Amino acid sequence: MSVTATAQFMLEPILDANKDAGSSRDAIGLGQAAGKGLNTRHGTILTLEDISVSFDGFKALNALSLYIGVGELRCIIGPNGAGKTTLMDVITGKTRPSHGQAWFGETLDLTHMNEVQIAQAGIGRKFQKPTVFEALSVFENLELAQKTDKSVWASLRARLSGEQRERIGEVLDTIGLSTSVHRPAGLLSHGQKQFLEIGMLLMQDPQLLLLDEPVAGMTDAETEFTAELFKRLAGKHSLMVVEHDMGFVGAIADHVTVLHQGSVLAEGSLAQVQADDRVIEVYLGR
Repeated sequence: MSVTATAQFMLEPILDANKDAGSSRDAIGLGQAAGKGLNTRHGTILTLEDISVSFDGFKALNALSLYIGVGELRCIIGPNGAGKTTLMDVITGKTRPSHGQAWFGETLDLTHMNEVQIAQAGIGRKFQKPTVFEALSVFENLELAQKTDKSVWASLRARLSGEQRERIGEVLDTIGLSTSVHRPAGLLSHGQKQFLEIGMLLMQDPQLLLLDEPVAGMTDAETEFTAELFKRLAGKHSLMVVEHDMGFVGAIADHVTVLHQGSVLAEGSLAQVQADDRVIEVYLGR
């Protein structure tokens, strides 16, 4: 399942401190406070430098460098095969780079952490196809997604505290499913299932959310709600959104990164990258 791992895990900052990557990352950093225990003194929550990944001689990522600021909402666009999925795989520990550095905050080296450790450190990933427990209610899905002891014995004895119920209520309001709290997840629309899975990620209190084509298959109304949702989440969380819908990208992103052949082709506002001749040639002009 694509919900982040649920057992609590405290990571000690024992890894070597990240080196200062220079003015480019400092300019992107928003200087906001990140979550508890994460060192983001430069205002940058994610640092990827010179990342390369090869599969049987094919370079899925080629010397890619990317910096995401604390509280930023970044959109990643590019043609099929540009390396967008591999990029998220590297960040979440599913794929190890053959070269380069990947840091979460200043001290957590993602290349030396497994998928569970990365999820527990505060990176949540949502895949394109929603994965929820369809036989359970909306409330029960959010309850299962809490950052609590998930052993069988603990689950059997579990009783929600008032604080936990309040948190679930807050998430229900955020994702617009308060009126569907007792509805089986399998009866939700495609868009509502997407919202529920985002809610399950929010129950983990992630500091960085990776969202893969979140509005694919949604109605216009659901797409509009998603745009408003992401704008409300930005600042409280950092978001990296991979998307092909340029209308949606234009509605949410202050900063856009264009990938091509595993490298960053262009960065800037949507208007800036849309006016870039290279982007028009390899992506927008097709």
